[in-house]
Amino acid sequence: MGGGRSALTFGVVVALIAGVTLGNGGASVMPVFVDDFAARFGMSDAGAGLVAAAQLMATAVLTLTLAKRAARPGRAKMARLGLVVAALGFLGTAWAPDEVTLILANLILGAGLGAVYAAATAALAAADDVDRASAATVIGTVCLSALLILAVSAANSGWGGGTGFVVMALSCVPAWLLVRRLPDGPGSAGDAPVEAESAESAKPSVILLIGTALLWAVTQGAWSYASVLGREHTGMSSSAVSAVLAVSSIVALAGAVLGPVSARRFGRMRSMAAFVSGQALAMAVLIWTRDPMLFTVAAVLWQACQLAVLVQMLAAAAVLDTSGRLVASLGGAGALGTGIGPLVVGVILDGAGAGVLSIVLAVGTFVTSFPLLRMTVASAAVARTEQAGHETKRTTVA
Repeated sequence: MGGGRSALTFGVVVALIAGVTLGNGGASVMPVFVDDFAARFGMSDAGAGLVAAAQLMATAVLTLTLAKRAARPGRAKMARLGLVVAALGFLGTAWAPDEVTLILANLILGAGLGAVYAAATAALAAADDVDRASAATVIGTVCLSALLILAVSAANSGWGGGTGFVVMALSCVPAWLLVRRLPDGPGSAGDAPVEAESAESAKPSVILLIGTALLWAVTQGAWSYASVLGREHTGMSSSAVSAVLAVSSIVALAGAVLGPVSARRFGRMRSMAAFVSGQALAMAVLIWTRDPMLFTVAAVLWQACQLAVLVQMLAAAAVLDTSGRLVASLGGAGALGTGIGPLVVGVILDGAGAGVLSIVLAVGTFVTSFPLLRMTVASAAVARTEQAGHETKRTTVA
């Protein structure tokens, strides 16, 4: 397991939000980035998508690679170094003179963001209340990511192409100051053998990582084409579909709150299974339906269930492994799935149509969630054991 937990103070929550927001900043703001790549360099959709994929893959690979390191002391230092590298990559992207430089700069910034994401997600496991920490982090990240999208888009529109990346580089400065409060990993220089043993025991299974990657590939792939499907299948205008998706993202924050509440009320396993089922069904309806009202309701329910699943996934992993390696590894696997999802979904949509896609994604959500559900069962058992231990201590003291 790992060392003790840290109190969830305001400073810790802010540090977690800052780290996860910037670490996941590439994926969150990617639609705006892709538009900028295409406009500045006259790239085709495929060309701009290649640059985006390079950045996302760099983030995913570095997150997975550094997950074991993030389980040890020095998270704040790792996050700060990652922010410096990312800032340099953002500036390089802003002033890239050609496509080759653009790709190299995106690889650099993706690597920097991967280090930040590994450190910040691992730090979630150190909180004394992992459910509250996960919920607060997800809610704060969603809100800050929305502000970043608006800021980057406004900069590109008002000051010219590429300036949005300068905004991203500048956002690394306050994040650099805030992440110093990230809870550190267990152990110290004096107990390296124990630390090494704990890190090894926390190594996630390949099946769990693959399942997580595929689940987020399904989720991100469907989200990437939600606007196209809404416009083509329901007859809604582009602005109407954008409004629906924007509102659904805000209303869906309720899912991040309901996730932990549901887990405490009904148990982690039953709660997780219910939200996964809701996510799968809502996703299928959103892709299949031709009714604007049903599309709107499905979009809200889908996003709410997705956030509830994310919060409970992070909390379950944090309960199982206080070192943070498992949380960081799942974050990296999710980032990997986020990078490949749009490509896979696009191929299925073009080749088989929306009807087949809705079935594939719904079934895919159920199947790929099985490893996460097994992890949830294990975390529930650990949580019951810890609670029994606390009750025994209180009885002894009394």
